[in-house]
Amino acid sequence: MQREPSIVKADFVKSAQSIHDSVEESRSEVVFLGRSNVGKSSTINLLTQRKSLAKSSATPGKTQLINFFDIEYLYNEQRYPLYFVDLPGFGYAKVSKSTKELWQKNLLEYIKERVAIRLFIHLRDARHPKTEIDNRVEEFLKKSINSDQKLITVFTKWDKLNQKERSKLKREYPDSIVISNLKKSGQAKVHESILDYIFGVEFDRA
Repeated sequence: MQREPSIVKADFVKSAQSIHDSVEESRSEVVFLGRSNVGKSSTINLLTQRKSLAKSSATPGKTQLINFFDIEYLYNEQRYPLYFVDLPGFGYAKVSKSTKELWQKNLLEYIKERVAIRLFIHLRDARHPKTEIDNRVEEFLKKSINSDQKLITVFTKWDKLNQKERSKLKREYPDSIVISNLKKSGQAKVHESILDYIFGVEFDRA
C-alpha cells in the first residue's frame, strides 16, 4: 500500500489577468496566496517536485498574473486531478497606484466569485508570523469563504527557527502546517490535507 500520495503530473496551463480569462472551471482548485518573498513559487515546486514549474520574479511583487497548473495526484492506484492556482504575491509591489488598484480588484473578484476554489493555502513566513498584512488577509478570507471552501495556514522557512521559536509557533497556531523548502520537509502533510478535504481520502498514519 502506498504510504504517501505523490504528484505524477504537474504542467503549467496558462496565466490569466482576471477571472474572465481564467481556465474553465472543470475541476477543483487549490489556491496559493501569500506575501511577496514568502516562498510561494518554491513551495509549489517542492510539492510538485519540479524545480522550475513555478517561476519567482527577480523583483518581489512584480508578478501580477494568476497562474494555473494542471496537477494529478496518485494514491493507492487512484488518480486525483485538480488545479493549483498561484495568485500574485501581496505587499511589496512597486507599481503605479492605478495598476495596484486594478490588480487588487481582479484578485478580490477571483477569490470571491471563483466557484471552483475548494482550498485556500495561505503561506506565512515562520520568522514573521504575525505581520499586519497577513492578519488582514486571513481575516478577509475567513469572512469570504463559503461552506464548500477551507483555509489552511502553512508556515514556510521553518528551518530558520530555533527550537524555542518552533515550540511557540506550534503553540500559537496549533492547526497550521510547517514546511521547509530548503530541507524539503513538511510537504506530505500539505498533500494529505488537499486530498482529504477535496476528495475525502483517508490516511492511516499509524
